[in-house]
Amino acid sequence: MTDDDREMGVDFGDLEEKLGNHDYPADTEELLDAYGDETLTFSEGEATFRELVEPMGDQEFESEDDVRQAVFTMVGDEAIGRKNYSDRTPPAPGEDRQEEGAPGEDISEDQESF
Repeated sequence: MTDDDREMGVDFGDLEEKLGNHDYPADTEELLDAYGDETLTFSEGEATFRELVEPMGDQEFESEDDVRQAVFTMVGDEAIGRKNYSDRTPPAPGEDRQEEGAPGEDISEDQESF
C-alpha cells in the first residue's frame, strides 16, 4: 500500500470499487450484509467495514460519499500515523506546536517518552 492509495489515512482496498458500484440509497444492514467482512487498512492497523460502521446504528446512505464519510468519522487515531507531524511546513513565527500526544494534553518535562 502506498500513501497514494489512502484517503484521510484509510485504504479502502477492494471495497472502494464495490461501494462505487453499489446501488444507493442503501441502509446500514444492506451494506453490512454485502461488505461487513471487507478489511480497511490504516498506517497503524486495520478494521473491518462492520467494526467501523455498525456502531453508528441504522442509517440510510444516499451515496458512496456518505458511506466513506461515515467510515472517516469512525476511524480512530490508528489512521493518523505519526500525530502532529507534518513535513510540509515549519512552525510559523509564534506558533505553539505540541511535541506529542493529543491536543490539550500536558507533557511533563520529567516524563520519559519511549
